[in-house]
Amino acid sequence: MPRMPACACCAVPGRRLILRAGAGLLCAAIGAGTSLAQATGGEPRRLRIHRLATEEAFEGVYWRDGRYDREALRQLDWVLRDPSRGEATPMDPRLFDVLYAVAEEMEAGEGYQVISGYRAPETNAARARESRRVSRASLHMSGMAADVRLVGRDSLGMARLAAEMQMGGVGLYRRDGFVHLDCGPARRWS
Repeated sequence: MPRMPACACCAVPGRRLILRAGAGLLCAAIGAGTSLAQATGGEPRRLRIHRLATEEAFEGVYWRDGRYDREALRQLDWVLRDPSRGEATPMDPRLFDVLYAVAEEMEAGEGYQVISGYRAPETNAARARESRRVSRASLHMSGMAADVRLVGRDSLGMARLAAEMQMGGVGLYRRDGFVHLDCGPARRWS
């Protein structure tokens, strides 16, 4: 899997990369959907999330009977909003599938701590000015990324497992003890 430099942590890939990877991503997306369905046997998908910045939480089923639960997605959108602006966006439900699959593989029932979910463009620009590790084209602005910890689990182990699963981008932030997960193209960095 290609390694990305730290400053491109959540960057949206360039046009050439998207075109080159198009067919592969389509196959991967179909395969990932099939794998997730096979892994769950069509069982409901559940998440447990605690947003550190707001002390809000979501615990429940977001997918059942072959479809996403709209009310659960609305609740997740709000919990993962940009707290500095009080602004929510519709999060990409595939992000929740990534979070679900990683937690299931790690047999983690304790749930996620969310450091960052959606970021308004203004919030992301401010963070990018503060740190070169924040991409100006972050998938956080599209509702496709979250920076998380799994309670009681090693972040290095989680990053390695998520990278092996190839369901999206994986960034390890060892110093801060969290992992960036997204539902964009499979790539990794640390």
